[in-house]
Amino acid sequence: MNIPESAHNLTCYFTWMGEDGIARTKVKKGSEVKLEHAQENSVVVNSFYTSTKFPLLIDARGIKSMEREARAFFTANGRNTNTLAFGIIIDSSVSKVVGNFFLGINKPVVPTKLFSNEEQAIEWLNKFKAT
Repeated sequence: MNIPESAHNLTCYFTWMGEDGIARTKVKKGSEVKLEHAQENSVVVNSFYTSTKFPLLIDARGIKSMEREARAFFTANGRNTNTLAFGIIIDSSVSKVVGNFFLGINKPVVPTKLFSNEEQAIEWLNKFKAT
């Protein structure tokens, strides 16, 4: 995933809106994501559009860990979100464990799917773009 110069450089993430209408967030290598990092990223994601919902591509490759409170927050349960779907790219055993745990224990309120390939994730997320 190529990070544009316009991306928001957050504590644990690079986050931006793609020209294709899909928001993107890439976890910084070795990040140990805590609740405050999840909240920081969500503020940026929700700032992209206020009246239009959009899909979100999450590149979780390189994550070191994510605390339980952060996983629960990212499900969007009980809070407003502008996202329509989450496509999560994984590769390592750590990102796979985090992704599967996220889907199994902390059920997201929007359609969510794990991918090992960015192109497949984008193809799936395109189905959720607002028309």
